[in-house]
Amino acid sequence: MMKTEFIQGNMACVEGALKAGCMFFGGYPITPSTEIAEGMAKKLPKLGGYYCQMEDEIASMASIIGASWAGSKSMTATSGPGISLMQENIGYAFMTETPCVLVNVQRGGPSTGQPTAASQADIMQTKWGSHGDYQPIVLVPSSVQEMYDFTILAFNYSEKYRTPVFVMADEILGHMREKVVLHDDIEIINRLTPNNDLDNENDKLVPIMPVFGEGYKTAVTGLTHNEKGYPDVSAETHDKLVRRLSNKILENKDDIVLYESKNIDAETIFVCYGTPSRTVKYTVDSLMAEGKDVGYIRLKTVFPFPDNLIKNLKASKILVPEMNLGQVVGEVMKYANCEVELIGKIGGELHKPEELKKYI
Repeated sequence: MMKTEFIQGNMACVEGALKAGCMFFGGYPITPSTEIAEGMAKKLPKLGGYYCQMEDEIASMASIIGASWAGSKSMTATSGPGISLMQENIGYAFMTETPCVLVNVQRGGPSTGQPTAASQADIMQTKWGSHGDYQPIVLVPSSVQEMYDFTILAFNYSEKYRTPVFVMADEILGHMREKVVLHDDIEIINRLTPNNDLDNENDKLVPIMPVFGEGYKTAVTGLTHNEKGYPDVSAETHDKLVRRLSNKILENKDDIVLYESKNIDAETIFVCYGTPSRTVKYTVDSLMAEGKDVGYIRLKTVFPFPDNLIKNLKASKILVPEMNLGQVVGEVMKYANCEVELIGKIGGELHKPEELKKYI
């Protein structure tokens, strides 16, 4: 079955979540993500699911963790100020290996900033927002179609690796309208439990998740804990636990990392992600038609970061357009073997082709 609709990005996210089997949404309305909460409030109860508007974003994150341990695929949606409030509970979700999805429709900051303007200034919060060592999975859509596809993919990754997964959109993408194919030809990964997968081949890194109320004695704590879930804050246990939490992502980078590219062996390469990629692709096509030796890499997955991809580039110059004053460009600089230049832009407007062409 396949259905085509002309909808905005936030509603495509709703459709993707429902397709993936999300049955619980806990959130607090915040511009420019509110349409996701509204859509889930309208549609979830009709499917037997639950929409719960919490008193704030701190409680929102706590609610989706609890819903996940009760056996439901769960998600929240917010923007910059909300994701800042969620950070302590995000760390708890990583430590307890709780599958859940967080959608951030980014707006201009810091603080209240520009509620109705786009930004990419929250990207590094996914990596360093909560304290301690952990490895996030961060998907960055650049079209309304990808808001649908990547939301489904985020749920799949969250279940497969027992981890929170971020979908990092922005105001432009959340509110633009495009044709979306609500297709069925996409894999849906469901919860691995002791009942349905006793021989999980990856269980040394990703242990099977018991569910409250299904007859298993389950201990869940944010403290450093042993394999049974009980607190043990010894150096040995902490090292073993936190290294595994990181390695279950890093050792599966080939499965997780996604990107697209054009003319990847060019002299000058744009490394882009999210909505600015739309301008980059148009600009590169225009420059190539003029005979310029340029290309691009569009990151669909920002974290885990594709370090080997950047290390192996033959370019003499890498340009990184971002709707911030420099975030992912730092990751590119870490691994590149050539000159790297930021094309940072803030204020809520996308880069224009003529602005990018000045750097060639």
